[in-house]
Amino acid sequence: MERTLIIIKPDAVQRNLLGEIVHRFERKGLKIEGLKMTRLDDQILDEHYAHHKDKTFFESLKKSMKSSPVIVAVLSGINAVQACRVIVGPTYGVEAGAGSIRGDFSMSIQANLVHASDSKKTADEEIKRFFKSEELFEYIRIDFEHVYGEEDRSP
Repeated sequence: MERTLIIIKPDAVQRNLLGEIVHRFERKGLKIEGLKMTRLDDQILDEHYAHHKDKTFFESLKKSMKSSPVIVAVLSGINAVQACRVIVGPTYGVEAGAGSIRGDFSMSIQANLVHASDSKKTADEEIKRFFKSEELFEYIRIDFEHVYGEEDRSP
């Protein structure tokens, strides 16, 4: 199974959207292998957003990500990275289609509710950044055969 990481951001926490957001991933058929609430600090934000460090919005981004706790989760499934990105929608909420998390709940490019890993490689790095191996749990969902067709489940 492919794993990916999501961060439910402070704006979603403050707007009481946690249950709604987690529900959408579960309803799609993704499995939660790790889930925790935490506060992000400068060290982890500098590492996580290193690709933005020279951009004008970097300090504002860090400030917003430290304004409230976040929920960090590892989700798994067949094509989990792609599935999560479709559920979340494009970065800018105004451009996100109805039915996606950002399309339904976001009007902003920064207050866009959820971070989702953009590739398998990035997901692996981010999972190691936020979770210890003993914080992740592999198990078989009872509905696995009803979420994925037989051809999807074959290697």
